[in-house]
Amino acid sequence: MREETYTKTLLHLMMENSDPAMPALMAPDYPTLTYQQLHDNVMALAAQLNGLGLGRGDRIAIAMANGPEMIITFFAAATCGTAAPLNPKYKQEEFAFYYEDTHAKALITLPNTLEAAHAAATPEMVIISAHTQADGTLDFVATSPTHPARTVELAQPDDVAMILHTSGTTSRPKRVPIRHRNLAASAHNITTTYKLTREDRALCVMPLFHIHGIVASMLATLASGGTIICPAGFNALEFWSWLDHYQPTWYSAVPTMHQILLTRAERNRTIIAANPLRFIRSSSAPLPPVVLERLEATFNAPVLESYGMTEATHQMTSNPLPPSVHKAGTVGYGFGVEVGIMNEAGTLLPSGDKGEVVVRGNNIVDGYENNPEANATAFVNGWFRTGDQGLLDEDGYLALTGRLKELINRGGEKISPLEIDDVLLRHPAVAEALAFAVPHKTLGEEVHAAVVLKSEATEQALREHCAQSLAEFKVPRAIHILESIPRGATGKPQRISMAKQLNLAK
Repeated sequence: MREETYTKTLLHLMMENSDPAMPALMAPDYPTLTYQQLHDNVMALAAQLNGLGLGRGDRIAIAMANGPEMIITFFAAATCGTAAPLNPKYKQEEFAFYYEDTHAKALITLPNTLEAAHAAATPEMVIISAHTQADGTLDFVATSPTHPARTVELAQPDDVAMILHTSGTTSRPKRVPIRHRNLAASAHNITTTYKLTREDRALCVMPLFHIHGIVASMLATLASGGTIICPAGFNALEFWSWLDHYQPTWYSAVPTMHQILLTRAERNRTIIAANPLRFIRSSSAPLPPVVLERLEATFNAPVLESYGMTEATHQMTSNPLPPSVHKAGTVGYGFGVEVGIMNEAGTLLPSGDKGEVVVRGNNIVDGYENNPEANATAFVNGWFRTGDQGLLDEDGYLALTGRLKELINRGGEKISPLEIDDVLLRHPAVAEALAFAVPHKTLGEEVHAAVVLKSEATEQALREHCAQSLAEFKVPRAIHILESIPRGATGKPQRISMAKQLNLAK
């Protein structure tokens, strides 16, 4: 990667490869915005924020659904200070936690929305409404007392562009400060991976409060000079009309979304055939090989699984485009990122050996914010320890065998729940599957699984199906048939907490 990539801001990234007259943002029932309009509006809004007393170093919370308004606001907040995008579905108590934890100085929402977000705001926070103009640009209006104006000043490459949190499924969420240079490096890696150009149109269905949607769908597209199609969020019914109307060249999603689309693909065969995708990307959770196989057969496009984390500004590895080989069951190899396997002592292991996945590169953040204990554990000798177990094959492709905390330890046998998921999903009656650990008095942990069915099947039949492909100790001792599998805000299954949620943890 060129050295100058490390010294870019998001504004540089947006305009570097673009044609100012080309469309940057499209959305249903929204005017198309060109790159020039986007750039000029972001500059004007950043200056407005300076005028409201906000500037470099200030955390600006954003609570909005997906759409051009969210993208414009994100760029303005990151250009003036530090963007803190939050899930608009949070409850008041959750908003209050994140405001306090990030030291938010302001909140930006669309007018007359999100009562809970406003109710949680402190008296010191500047409350701002983003008003949409006839041409699709935004204007900020402060609805609370503001601070003295600050000098107009743009963010610099080493400034923190965005503050996000880890998911916090097992502990208090950790703050992850992501600098402009991290975002520039990651966007560069992704555009290189998929050979993105001005001709590409990305359909953004991932939420823009999450690293996957922000970096892969939004920033990488703008860095390539392409066009973002940004509806109000994922909708399995509307997806097909978007595909037909906007003719995207690719989309990126979590496996849950891919699986939902597969259930509706048959009745939309004509649209799929008329609007071929260049590739489909999957990330943020393991993609069962059977789902990859069905996606490729349905869309007649390569399905490329990748591997990302917030601390790595999203992408760490990906399977490559054809004619290079993309391997089902792997997450590919590093693009602009070094990948290794490390043992507990911190020694790098050879190909084929299983251990903890570690990465390093310019996309990796410098460390968690105000958390020296977590930094000492996670950042070792220039490497970031991901907490995932895996191994590298002879070609450098990474296969993940599970989160170290999610591996099932049954009487000393370490079992990957991903293997069990894939076997269950190959049963014709199973729509979704999630294997997980349940505490056991003598074995330590026992294997259970939860499934959602699309046709009738008994627990016994599902266990017999597993027994045909799995060693006896891997076969779930109980299979719980549910209406739905609990998931987090970004669609990740809540594997670690499943035993507790089903009242199985004693």
